[in-house]
Amino acid sequence: MRYFTKLHFSNEQITQYLNNASRDLEIAEESGRPEVKFNYAYTALIKIGITLLAAMRNIKVRAIQGHHAKVIAEMSDVLNDGSIEEIGNVMRMKRNQDLYSGGIFVSEKEASDYYGFVEKVFLKAKTLLKKK
Repeated sequence: MRYFTKLHFSNEQITQYLNNASRDLEIAEESGRPEVKFNYAYTALIKIGITLLAAMRNIKVRAIQGHHAKVIAEMSDVLNDGSIEEIGNVMRMKRNQDLYSGGIFVSEKEASDYYGFVEKVFLKAKTLLKKK
């Protein structure tokens, strides 16, 4: 597996991962700057995916080129929600454009919409993790 390695995670590790994602989501919520809200929401989305893959598939994500796209695709599959892959990849491409193409403009509405999307994914993931 190019993007992942098999690994067993303890409940404490899963909780730590989830708390880390939650902290980024809180930062996104509290920020008055659209770019900060967007970036922390995106980071929370990836961390939610990493948490789900650790808990549900016993896989650790390898930090190699393209791994964010794979995390988004796998998370979409685990949660059985195609909108995660669709919107998550739009966010990923926007973030890449910001990093590698001289910056982006994120409106307050756009940042709020992305934050709301990630919040819904977080709640869906948290519900699934409780059932496990």
